[in-house]
Amino acid sequence: MNPAIQFVSAEEALSVIQSGHRVYIHGSACTPTHLLRHLAARKNELRKVELVFISLYGEVFVDHPDCADSFHINAMFVSTPVRQAVNEGHGDYIPVFLSEIPELFKQGILPIDVALVQVSPPDKHGYCSLGTSVDIARAAVNTARFVIAQVNPQVPRTHGDSLIHLTRFHQLVYCDEPLHTMNFGEKVTEREEQIGRHIANLIEDRSTLQMGIGAIPDAVLSSLGNHKDLGVHTEMFSDGIIPLFENDVINNRYKAIHPNKTVAGFALGSRVLYDYVDDNPAFAFLDIDYVNEPGVIRRNPKVVAINSAVEVDLTGQVCADSIGTYQFSGVGGQMDFMRGAALSQGGKPIIALTSRTGKGIPRIVPFLKQGAGVVTTRAHVHYVVTEYGVAYLFGKNLRQRARALIEIAHPDDREMLERSCRERFHLFDPLS
Repeated sequence: MNPAIQFVSAEEALSVIQSGHRVYIHGSACTPTHLLRHLAARKNELRKVELVFISLYGEVFVDHPDCADSFHINAMFVSTPVRQAVNEGHGDYIPVFLSEIPELFKQGILPIDVALVQVSPPDKHGYCSLGTSVDIARAAVNTARFVIAQVNPQVPRTHGDSLIHLTRFHQLVYCDEPLHTMNFGEKVTEREEQIGRHIANLIEDRSTLQMGIGAIPDAVLSSLGNHKDLGVHTEMFSDGIIPLFENDVINNRYKAIHPNKTVAGFALGSRVLYDYVDDNPAFAFLDIDYVNEPGVIRRNPKVVAINSAVEVDLTGQVCADSIGTYQFSGVGGQMDFMRGAALSQGGKPIIALTSRTGKGIPRIVPFLKQGAGVVTTRAHVHYVVTEYGVAYLFGKNLRQRARALIEIAHPDDREMLERSCRERFHLFDPLS
């Protein structure tokens, strides 16, 4: 570390934050836990500090009920640490496409007073890296009045739009602490593995992949060992891509844009993954308003977008961000990629979900729960996949869609779904 660099304490750095400010918090693996711990310690002197962010991980401190008067959570994606606060009324949720969040900052709709980010130590030229999460952080840093950096030697140096010169930071706080990790592979069951095999059969060689978050994308990746020359242009990725890289299954050779590089907004997984992307020129972490722009996504041929859902109704409406009125996650980038894949030559937008929850609740349903949010409309859905097969809905009328979805529902739910279909559509002839 350059001894000329001036670090200050977290308390001194955070003193710039005043009541009524809007503060951006860096997310995912790079959630700046050290800064958040010290920010929460100022709860008795601050009021109505608005906090904006997407996914946060780990203990965030400022979400506690006794901080509600001091810090107002205004999440653009509801992740585990703040889910309770949002659903108990201590915070709010902004439904917005991930690709459009940078515009909220740039156009002054949500102007940022202070940005809190976690970065790598500077290189010999004075550039730090945003590490595993460029996503909306690039726009936040570019537009914030003040930027406070938690400098951490455990943050990998990534290529792309991640580099920020020391002169952009108003204060630097040194903290050597592990990045947040997640193991999606341990959640994969036989049901997810079967879904992974169904989706793998839909993926052609030389396709460009987008994977959402969770067990199903990892199950898909583990089923692609015999494929050839795949590319990746995705909102995020996890450890599942490493074996495919090492075996030359993913090489990005045939992508139309950014050939030979995996393009992403952020990565979340194990320490092995973070070490793998460290100074790895095969990865380009770019601003999310570019990565998730449907007009950009469609430029690659054979884009396969794989995203999950909470439930799907018999017409193909997809609820992916809530369980009824309970806010579970967010709009995120699902629609960005579902539309981009649909517009791609030979593209395949896919919604993947198990037929039932772990508690046995049906996920293909006659009607979405009251209050459920429709993230992907029935006009945008092409493929729906469960462990029981693939339903292709594009171009099908409502009755045909219902029949296709019933065929991939849990066997014990099909009689109920058929009865509902007869009541709704009066006939149950998929050709009528």
